[in-house]
Amino acid sequence: MRENSNSVSEEDIKIHEDDKKFDDVNIHNPTPPIEDKLLTEDDESISKYVGVILNCLLIAFGGFMFGFDVGTIGGFFKMGNFMKRFGSYHHGRQEYYFTNVRTGLLVSMFNVGCCIGGIALGGLCDKYGRKPALTIVAGIYMIGVLIQITCMDHPHVWVQYLIGRIIAGFGFGGISVFSPLMLGETAPAKLRSICVSFYQLVNCFGIFIGYCCNYGTKKYSDNSSAQWRVALGLCFLWALTMMGGITFVPESARYLVQKDRIEEARKTLSILNKVPMDDPLLEKELDIIVSAVQAERIAGKASFRELFSTKTKVFQRLVMGVILQSLQQLTGDNYFFYYGTIIFTAVGLKDSYQTSIIIGIVNFASTCMCLIVVKKFGRRTVLMFGSITMTVCMVIYSAIGVKKLYPHGRSEPASKSAGDVMIVFTCLYIFFFATTWGPLPYVVCAESYPLRVKSKCIAITQGTNWIWGFLISFFTPFITGAIHFSYGFVFMGCLIFMTFFVFFVIPETKDLTLEEVDELWQDDVLPWRSSNWVPAARRGEDYDDNDLRNNQKVGLKRFF
Repeated sequence: MRENSNSVSEEDIKIHEDDKKFDDVNIHNPTPPIEDKLLTEDDESISKYVGVILNCLLIAFGGFMFGFDVGTIGGFFKMGNFMKRFGSYHHGRQEYYFTNVRTGLLVSMFNVGCCIGGIALGGLCDKYGRKPALTIVAGIYMIGVLIQITCMDHPHVWVQYLIGRIIAGFGFGGISVFSPLMLGETAPAKLRSICVSFYQLVNCFGIFIGYCCNYGTKKYSDNSSAQWRVALGLCFLWALTMMGGITFVPESARYLVQKDRIEEARKTLSILNKVPMDDPLLEKELDIIVSAVQAERIAGKASFRELFSTKTKVFQRLVMGVILQSLQQLTGDNYFFYYGTIIFTAVGLKDSYQTSIIIGIVNFASTCMCLIVVKKFGRRTVLMFGSITMTVCMVIYSAIGVKKLYPHGRSEPASKSAGDVMIVFTCLYIFFFATTWGPLPYVVCAESYPLRVKSKCIAITQGTNWIWGFLISFFTPFITGAIHFSYGFVFMGCLIFMTFFVFFVIPETKDLTLEEVDELWQDDVLPWRSSNWVPAARRGEDYDDNDLRNNQKVGLKRFF
């Protein structure tokens, strides 16, 4: 890292040094002088943090907007009016239909917009603040929805709809970066896993509401565009709800300290932690943040080149986040969520919309359960348990689909008993996904990066998620058309790899502050022994961190 001659003066650097709270500021690893009990004590009642939880739900509401899109877009393709408006006409069969190319584009280009928006708009939160940035990108999302909802009959109307999908995705790409980032900065350490998981929770609730909306509007006549326009119109309501809700949320304390607005940062911490502004524990937390920001200023302005720094472990963390977000898509969840209506028609169900609602309920209820599981068992255990159980479900689902679903050939009716078993294991798969790999990649990424590069790192990791979302949603119609339910064995291979990846790469960060997570990475601790790691400020005389950096077992080597 390079020195910045325009960084703060010596007088600025010595803020708070008069009471000797952090005499030794390490620019690579600012550590708190004592344990921050305000953030990590477990004996305080969760009810004390109701205000924080409500604030985090408002921040996370952006995830609902994406979930609603996922829940509705797949059902649109089975609606008569949507087919007439955006599909192709087959003169021989005298019916409307969607080609695999058009289906893949209309579904997946939203993800392309999200990827571009997440990377291109990621700097807004550092320039204008987290709240204004969320408002700006929500406005871009609404413009994209407006383009879609105003589609009128003309030969290339599907292109207009496609453009609207891309622009809406561009706006939501910013939301997908800013919401988890602000959640990670807003929630206390003891609640961070729960509060960041809210993003996935409201996402799942949005999927469920999207399924319900499709079930209601499919009853409209095929001559009525209300079949799909009602759902698009509701997208305006969701965007306005988020824009209005975040006005009640205080700005990120870490951002305010970056902008030298110390008193406003103190007020934010006071509101979030329900303590007076002169509380000594609050002052200690503020000192930690100020110390970290000062150290970052001494090091100079963050650049993309800094993301490749191996000395500060930023590059290793970035690679970890990129792979983790890629693997979340490679679980195969969107195979069910995007094309659930089409899949359940294939297994012989008469009303696939009803089954989609059931899956939406399972998904949402399971994510609620995750809020408890991840706090109790931590990140590593939950992720490994999820990948193992999803592997079992995917193997059974795919094997039955390949061998038992069509006992007399695909031209004959499907076996009802085989279809029922596939639905059961689909629900089990969704249960295990929603309680593990659904929310946890966002939690891990939100807490893994230093403040100075956090927005850039999250933008890149989230962009990777969108790229894989695009690839899977675009190519799924082609792949399922070629190999049908054997597609599940592809995801099975990815799920097996996930188990080993988590074991060798992901450290345990349960109940650590964001500054302590940075210290953990720089201590070079073996991931599979990281649960025994203790921050420097809490260590006893008999603590030996060298024991956590070395492994005596043959065959166990770190990835990084």
